[in-house]
Amino acid sequence: MSENATPTRKPRVRLSTNLGDIVVQLDGVEAPISTLNFIRYAESGFYDQTIFHRVIDGFMIQGGGYTPNMDIKNEGQRPTIKNEWRNKLTNKAGSIAMARLGGDPDSASSQFFINVANNDFLDQAQSDGAGYAVFGEVVEGQEVVDAIRTTRLGRHPKYPSSDPVTPVKPVIIESATVLDAFDASGIEG
Repeated sequence: MSENATPTRKPRVRLSTNLGDIVVQLDGVEAPISTLNFIRYAESGFYDQTIFHRVIDGFMIQGGGYTPNMDIKNEGQRPTIKNEWRNKLTNKAGSIAMARLGGDPDSASSQFFINVANNDFLDQAQSDGAGYAVFGEVVEGQEVVDAIRTTRLGRHPKYPSSDPVTPVKPVIIESATVLDAFDASGIEG
């Protein structure tokens, strides 16, 4: 299961997609709740066969909550988590952050996004009083992130948007593999 059996607070997770692999290194020091949440979803197989459903070139790619048929994946959904947006991590290009509902700072669950630009405004309090919590960064597979970022987009009836944001050919997360044992001691969540 894990390439590194020595528990660490900065584990890596490989997202194997139909366009190639992305490896993210999570930061359980600065964002322990978000890291533990992501690890639990990956270990349970929740992310397997989900898609990157929302892509905005110059902003971010979002995944972790929809099936290839654009149905919301509810089975295996965990409770929402506390927003850790005041950590020292920033929404810079290549960072991974928790997606959440606007108007509800503590509504993040399975969905995440990878910033494809420096999105400093996400580090600031939004109209609901909180920013967006970064919990790691891409360490391998930036070319895959770029391929997703530039994929052909369209509108999908199951995901209403005024702009085309859904990949025409689904970008599937075939599996999410935790590569390092995570030291979750003392983390509640």
